[in-house]
Amino acid sequence: MLVSTKGRYALRVMVDLAEHQAAGRIPLKEIAARQGISEKYLENILATLVRANMLSGMRGKGGGYVTRPPEQYTVGEILRLTEGSLAPVACLDGDCKGCSRSDECPTLDVWKNLDKLINDYLDGVTLDQLVAPNHGYDYVI
Repeated sequence: MLVSTKGRYALRVMVDLAEHQAAGRIPLKEIAARQGISEKYLENILATLVRANMLSGMRGKGGGYVTRPPEQYTVGEILRLTEGSLAPVACLDGDCKGCSRSDECPTLDVWKNLDKLINDYLDGVTLDQLVAPNHGYDYVI
């Protein structure tokens, strides 16, 4: 599985919005500046997230983007939205009609187990875990 630029940027944008949600609606220009992403490319990513009801957007004066509480989002759902399937091999992809050799494939269980590990892990990480101060470390320097 190779996560595309769109998937990586979508995750960064969602973390950024979660970190700054107390400020209210966040303008596109602010997100683009903080993340070093062109506004044009970012517009496409945000449109995808809005269409999927991952966040809400408002244009014009006072406009910007807001999210639900960060604990309501998983990394897995954000990546599946932007990437499609996270399956490590085509024969496990939801769009695949199945492999004619699956009945005798000696490696199928390896790919199924890897697919489960990937999805379980990514679905177990929420945005609030990514924006938590110090990412869970409990010490002071």
